[in-house]
Amino acid sequence: MLTIGGGPLSMHPPQRVNYTIDGPAHKLMMIDFPRRVRATFAGQTVLDTRAGTLLYESALLPQLYVPETDINTALLTPTDHSTHCPFKGDASYWSVSVDDRTAENAVWAYPTPNEAATWLTGYRAFYWKAMDSWHDEDEEVFGHLRDPFTRVEVVPSSRSVRVLIDDAVIAETHNPKILSETGLPNRYYLPWEDIRSDMLEHSETRTYCPYKGRSTYWSLRLGDELIPDVAWCYENPLNDAIPVLGHACFLHDRLRVEVDGQPLA
Repeated sequence: MLTIGGGPLSMHPPQRVNYTIDGPAHKLMMIDFPRRVRATFAGQTVLDTRAGTLLYESALLPQLYVPETDINTALLTPTDHSTHCPFKGDASYWSVSVDDRTAENAVWAYPTPNEAATWLTGYRAFYWKAMDSWHDEDEEVFGHLRDPFTRVEVVPSSRSVRVLIDDAVIAETHNPKILSETGLPNRYYLPWEDIRSDMLEHSETRTYCPYKGRSTYWSLRLGDELIPDVAWCYENPLNDAIPVLGHACFLHDRLRVEVDGQPLA
């Protein structure tokens, strides 16, 4: 991503470049989002925009801002809540109410933004989880909108990957899939046939990635001990993650993952 990890707008941008970016260490950038976005609450459409923009801010995920004219302001009530951002200014807040349901302080804006961020004038932003549903065009999306500058790539590999707890091998393969996602370290997905699935138990934990889909987690049974959420898989992956279907990825403080005989950092 542009704003986290080693991205050009992050707090630790790459050093091997032939350019300089002048300005503060904490950077702001607004870019138009290319598609229609809608959000609903209690059965009512709260926003419907074809002119949304993404605010990129160092160390943060991009945030959707929507023109006030694309918001159903009849559902919004101003509150006394306010916050201050040294980079953007003083924020005012609104609650969203429909019948007997209210999402407190779900919407914010900078009515008089700092001089360096005057382009925020006339836009408002929403807490994602405060709304019941979000749609990118006609696809319902979860977690957050997909960042146009983020990519997910999956490639087959012949590297040796082993997963151990103490000296016990949980999984070992020479046929992993490597999933590379912008701003994140590589993840190694192992085919189920190379995993000691008899040591794993279904977990109730579920998470959602806008790029890969909904993940199912697994816990590790070690005698009388159950170590929660040591691995995950995507049983119905989105398009970019289809190649890891039938594979699982391991990551836990109790585990040791080795790639070509070396511990995974």
